[in-house]
Amino acid sequence: MNYLSEISKISNQLPHDVLMDIDKRCSDWMASGGKESDQYIKQQLRYAKNVIARKERK
Repeated sequence: MNYLSEISKISNQLPHDVLMDIDKRCSDWMASGGKESDQYIKQQLRYAKNVIARKERK
């Protein structure tokens, strides 16, 4: 699964500051040798989905 692609698909539902934080974390991870398919990137997707879910509950 391409976690970055999934993040991109839901990016318009995220607050700007959250999206920028996720972008920075993913960029730093890959710059240090990480891969798009790593669990760390999956965790960022999970975080994004949680933010959206909390936003929808309000």
